[in-house]
Amino acid sequence: MRIALGSDHAGFQLRNCIREFLQDSSYLTGDFGAEGSDKPCDYPDAAFEVGVRVARSEYDLGILVCGTGIGMSIAANKIPGIRAALAYDEETGRLAREHNNANILALGGRKTDCETAIRIVKAWLSADFEASRHLLRIDKIKSFEEGAAMIRDRLNSPPRLVTFDHPLIQHKIGIIRDRNTSVKAFRELVQEIAGLMVYETTRNLQLEPVTVETPITTTTAYSLSGKKIAIVPILRAGLGMVDGILQLIPNAKVGHIGLYRDPETLEPVEYYCKLPGDIGERDIIIVDPMLATGGSAVAAIDLVKKRGGKKVSLLSLIAAPEGVARVHERHPDVDIFTAALDSHLNDHGYIVPGLGDAGDRLFGTR
Repeated sequence: MRIALGSDHAGFQLRNCIREFLQDSSYLTGDFGAEGSDKPCDYPDAAFEVGVRVARSEYDLGILVCGTGIGMSIAANKIPGIRAALAYDEETGRLAREHNNANILALGGRKTDCETAIRIVKAWLSADFEASRHLLRIDKIKSFEEGAAMIRDRLNSPPRLVTFDHPLIQHKIGIIRDRNTSVKAFRELVQEIAGLMVYETTRNLQLEPVTVETPITTTTAYSLSGKKIAIVPILRAGLGMVDGILQLIPNAKVGHIGLYRDPETLEPVEYYCKLPGDIGERDIIIVDPMLATGGSAVAAIDLVKKRGGKKVSLLSLIAAPEGVARVHERHPDVDIFTAALDSHLNDHGYIVPGLGDAGDRLFGTR
């Protein structure tokens, strides 16, 4: 078994004592951190070096020593995959493995003498993880680490704008731009485009294997891994996109957000909001055919997040650069999916070239 040892200057002597014991017991060891008790070394440096090596499986386990052991355990536990436990007697050392499956042991060089430390290390190394009810708790820690990593990745990566260039989508966008397209054809095409666009919007949904019996034999197929989706149209024009999406995701729940644009300020005004009760557990797709000034989109995202929504994306048929910039400025974690990024907004806040007022064209109003 390979064990990485690390310490700051306050833990240097105890680290040496532990190393001698481990080597005498035929363990392979590696030393990191302080080079002497009189040569200052910051504990996070040693903790990170040992923690990363254990997380990468370069070493099977790690032991960290600082003055109290507290700093080492705090620093090491910042590394995904590391479970560092501070032990101060044989029982806590044993339980750190049996209940917590700790892969790093932290000790206090100024709080624990050599003899006691060796007894703790022996108890820790000789114990086995009991799994059973403890495994569920370890899995919860792993799940949280994975979720936190995804959130950090989304926040640290540039805002994503996806523009669809598929020939079928571009062909249909050309038809709905035409002022002579009938209300019936316009409505049908909006649904069709929304259905085509949702393929890309849901590309990252997770699958799980399932066993099915075909007319010939039994085989492994795949099913969505319990992913919950909510479609949230911005009234009223967003309604025109919902049915096209539900044809592909019939189990999605549908919320509604009512906003209208003040004709003077061009800012959105809320008049209705009804969302699924479990909105915080769902992948949320806010839909609105036109992303113009971005005011309505930002207001809708604000409402969804205030009610517990976390993972939100925005689906629009046509977008203006001004709207995209406004959404990403206020909500850099929200991906925007659109079939066309047009030139600009005119003085009345309409997208150019655009397609006019999507709500009026969907419902035959003026």
